[in-house]
Amino acid sequence: MTVKRMDNVLIVVDDLDAVKAFFVELGLTLEGQTTVEGPAIGSLIGLGDVRATLAMLRTPDGQGIELDKFHTPDAVRFGPVNTPVNALGLRRVMFAVDGIDAVVARMQAHGAELIGQMQYGESYRLAYIRGPEGLIVGLAEQLGQEQQPKHSQD
Repeated sequence: MTVKRMDNVLIVVDDLDAVKAFFVELGLTLEGQTTVEGPAIGSLIGLGDVRATLAMLRTPDGQGIELDKFHTPDAVRFGPVNTPVNALGLRRVMFAVDGIDAVVARMQAHGAELIGQMQYGESYRLAYIRGPEGLIVGLAEQLGQEQQPKHSQD
């Protein structure tokens, strides 16, 4: 059996409302939010008795980001909030966008910090921004050719 698709990426957060608003402003859609709890949930994720609020967001092409706010047990932070992009582990998520300058400006107005930007040859413009809780988001705008077709959801 092979993987059919990636369903979602989990990001554990402390301020669920701020991070959720950040991704909605970026263009994701809130699919739903719920609280889960109990020993069965804890057993699934290896933490014992758990209570967490989770919000599922989707990109326009159906890719998912799950945001989890743990109430019990408390979330654990390893390292500083503004961990650099070369730290081991998952460091950023990247989105394809149109009008990268406008997206960066809109996200800065929403509190994001521009880390850096560059043009990759004649094919892409890239920007890295830092959002709430130190989250690094990459933005990529394809240049000079037709946009790639969107992937359909299986």
